[in-house]
Amino acid sequence: MATATAMYHSGMNPLKKISRITGEKVEIVKGDRRRRLHKAFLRYHDPKNWPLLREALKEMGRADLIGNGKQQLIPKNQPAGMEGSGYNAPRKKNSNAGDGVSLKVKPQKGRVLTQHTGLPPRDDGAQKPKRPASRPTTKPAARPASKPAPKR
Repeated sequence: MATATAMYHSGMNPLKKISRITGEKVEIVKGDRRRRLHKAFLRYHDPKNWPLLREALKEMGRADLIGNGKQQLIPKNQPAGMEGSGYNAPRKKNSNAGDGVSLKVKPQKGRVLTQHTGLPPRDDGAQKPKRPASRPTTKPAARPASKPAPKR
């Protein structure tokens, strides 16, 4: 069992000595709200997470991380227009537009198109053709059973 899986299911640290009475306990996050909060802290740069993070930082007594300065984690107020729409990263070429329409990449000479750079899906839904069998599908003849070696 992997270390993380063992920690999750047992609530104990498998890297330390484990017994029924003693052992280092590990806090496991199983509640929906706390999971969302952990994910929001990992993606603190996403404006959709800022209201949840503001509330959590105030509860933890870390309101000093809320503000518009360099030392703050998230801005004090939600920017106008960011509340309901999707966030578009300024440096991301293939990000989705706020209305859910993806940007198209125009083919250029000498550039290979893949599913990640703008190759359209197959129209006919056909799969790759199967290769013909190179050998006949008949089974080889069974070999005769070998005789056991004589005993001495």
